[in-house]
Amino acid sequence: MPAAKADFQAWMGGVQARMENVLARLLPAASIAPARLHEAMRYATLEGGKRVRPLLAFAAGEVSGAARERVEIAAAAVEMIHAYSLVHDDMPCMDDDVLRRGKPTVHVQYDQATALLVGDALQSLAFQLLSEHPLADQPRLQLEMVKTLAAAAGSRGMAGGQHIDLDATGKTLGLPELELMHIHKTGAMIRAAVLLGLFCGRFSEAERQKLDKYAKAIGLAFQVVDDVLDYDASTATLGKTAGKDSRQGKATYVSLIGLPRARELAEELRAQAQAALADLGRPARRLSELADFIVLRKF
Repeated sequence: MPAAKADFQAWMGGVQARMENVLARLLPAASIAPARLHEAMRYATLEGGKRVRPLLAFAAGEVSGAARERVEIAAAAVEMIHAYSLVHDDMPCMDDDVLRRGKPTVHVQYDQATALLVGDALQSLAFQLLSEHPLADQPRLQLEMVKTLAAAAGSRGMAGGQHIDLDATGKTLGLPELELMHIHKTGAMIRAAVLLGLFCGRFSEAERQKLDKYAKAIGLAFQVVDDVLDYDASTATLGKTAGKDSRQGKATYVSLIGLPRARELAEELRAQAQAALADLGRPARRLSELADFIVLRKF
């Protein structure tokens, strides 16, 4: 294995292990009442997932020289929002799925009411973390972090994107409508992860704009690749039900523009992300490596 690839994988594994420990520490213990709810929150969040959003937060933190002790809290907040969204997304009233991260979904393992409350509690805990820990040099910037995550999770972000997705099931969407949906549903939280990591340190406005461009490109690329994998990867590989979107009549990049063009689009978006980092030098190398990882991943 090339040394650069081994170095990146070691870094990635280190961040993933660190985040597992951080999340385990920050989530309420399963022994604390209400015990079953706390157990389900830990079930939904721990021992699974690639931790792409925390990885992006840590990588962005390297650009601003942020302390890892700050970034890990911001990354945990983003990951809790992400985990809550998956719990709700899998429920019968949404996508009605039974498998997530290679294990039964929360409403299957527990029940629908518990799954609903798990999402509610994880969302609240995410904002508690952003407000009770000193994460930025200036109070104004820490408020900006809270605002950024709230906007990314709300009706003009992830929740709005999910609504557009549900409303579009069985309908014919054009490429601009599909892109709008995924800018909200997937891209908004990826952008928030990058910006929150950056905000934990010191940065210029030019650096902020470059990372914003990077995040927007890689956020859309992530969804394009997800659509490709949903089409040609197995359930065992994905850890979730493969081919679900096509069976439910959902518009995807593959269904709209075909598999070859979807792969080309992912590569174009990767190139845009890399171009945004071109002038940032070595501090942006982890972001650059993550762009490659996200587009070239097989799971």
